[in-house]
Amino acid sequence: MSAVAWIAVGSLVVWVWLLLGQGFFWRTDQRLPSRAAPAHWPSVAIVVPARDEADMLPVSLPSLLAQDYPGTAEIFLVDDCSKDGTGDLARELSVRCAGLPVTVVSPGEPEPGWTGKLWAVRHGIALARSRDPEYLLLTDADIAHEPDSLRELVAAAVSGGFDLVSQMARLRVESVWERLVVPAFVYFFSQLYPFRWVNRAGTRTAAAAGGCVLLRTEAAVRARVPESIRQAVIDDVSLARAVQRSGGRIWLGLADRVDSVRPYPRLADLWRMVSRSAYAQLRHNPLVLLGTVLGLGIVYLAPPATLAAGLQGGDHAAAWAGGTAWAVMAGTYMPMLGYYRQSLWLAPLLPFTALLYLLMTVDSAVQHYRGRGAAWKGRTYARPEAAPDQ
Repeated sequence: MSAVAWIAVGSLVVWVWLLLGQGFFWRTDQRLPSRAAPAHWPSVAIVVPARDEADMLPVSLPSLLAQDYPGTAEIFLVDDCSKDGTGDLARELSVRCAGLPVTVVSPGEPEPGWTGKLWAVRHGIALARSRDPEYLLLTDADIAHEPDSLRELVAAAVSGGFDLVSQMARLRVESVWERLVVPAFVYFFSQLYPFRWVNRAGTRTAAAAGGCVLLRTEAAVRARVPESIRQAVIDDVSLARAVQRSGGRIWLGLADRVDSVRPYPRLADLWRMVSRSAYAQLRHNPLVLLGTVLGLGIVYLAPPATLAAGLQGGDHAAAWAGGTAWAVMAGTYMPMLGYYRQSLWLAPLLPFTALLYLLMTVDSAVQHYRGRGAAWKGRTYARPEAAPDQ
């Protein structure tokens, strides 16, 4: 066989393994299980870090205020040095919409060694613990919840004996670029952290989705959250690892009642979202970056390339193996497209989307080595090794 045919066969072998051996990552049936109501509804403190979220709060905060929760629940919104009146708007909405009680605080700029979000979460949790809640709901200011969201989360955590229950919020898919990039973002995440592996007892795979995390307060104390992860840019995965390492049980699935309302209408918006933390996901390791680039090339780019080369050069083995690998790839992507209610005709475009993610990851590394670190909402964080311990 030709070298092109061997590459195509290698890619096909990888895809057969991914199809069957990577925790069935491509399936989308890991949803919050329906549970009977607990005999006692535990108290919950909802912690919402918010920085310049005046555009999002009119949609997200009323959804929290309207939670139909049988137990005691209270909202703590932490205004992280916003310049757009986020804190004042939150107070206004809490009066106008009524519902759960709301406390708004502003802790000031983060100390060295803390990311802004985790600094805000730290103060929100500290304030919430003065009420002695049994659970903490950590949710972002761009996340909208259905009225029964909190009730379903708590029922699943209590009946399942979980210390952490997290849902991957359904992201917005309205613009052309959102349709092309967003479902793939969740697809790649689930490939890296197969939900079935995360949810299996005794697993070593840990992950969470930061937009919606219900955390037992006792588990947070045991895991020293958020102090133990204060430098984390990818704070949700770091949180899940900390809880798991401290002996906690975790669960992660796709959401039906939780939605992100933040728009990413342009490719540049999505590019910033991915590139700000992509190299941190690779632990700032150039060898891992090289392996990732080669891996993405062999797994996602080789199938269409070898199919085209095989058809053009009359190499039937390369064309067959490349085409079959591409078909398997597209087939594994279809359930995620269905979850996002998108056309299945987008499935064959996954190699192009993977190429975009490859370029975003390389750009993330370039920004890191230029000393810019991870940037978000006007803040640029130092490289982890440069941030002082405390």
